[in-house]
Amino acid sequence: MRIVTAEPLTPDAFKPFGDVIEASDAARQFDINYGHTIRFHDLARIDVAAEDGRAGVSIFRSTPLQAPITVKLMEYHPLSSQAFMPLGPRPYLVVVAPKGEFDVSCIRVFKALPGQGVNYHAGTWHHFCLALEGVSDFLVIDRIGEGENCVEHHLGEAEQFTVSL
Repeated sequence: MRIVTAEPLTPDAFKPFGDVIEASDAARQFDINYGHTIRFHDLARIDVAAEDGRAGVSIFRSTPLQAPITVKLMEYHPLSSQAFMPLGPRPYLVVVAPKGEFDVSCIRVFKALPGQGVNYHAGTWHHFCLALEGVSDFLVIDRIGEGENCVEHHLGEAEQFTVSL
């Protein structure tokens, strides 16, 4: 079985798949609330309007998979982006592949640190949340509406791979 090593989550490395959401020095910042708050502005392009969709805010609670983590499934959302922001102090894994026909050879794995969220562009292949070190909650912003907005691909045995940290 192939092993894919997790790499650090950075805005440049993740750009083909979506946006990294984090309060970093690179973000546009300005003071609000009479100087008591710093706004890290416009960190992700939320895209949910296709076919009369609307933005929904949810919390996903993810339980870690047993190690070693074997990836057996990928999915994408053809009608919208999907943003995940961790609500706790644990890292997690982000498994992605480019839009278009699924190609397991293009899989990338990123290790997201606490405080780093991701926004998958519409059509980007990804795995569901892979919590590490314990049950983890994520604030999720995605599309609510009619239409099929989740396409799954179950990886055949030859396509499955193990993630190395």
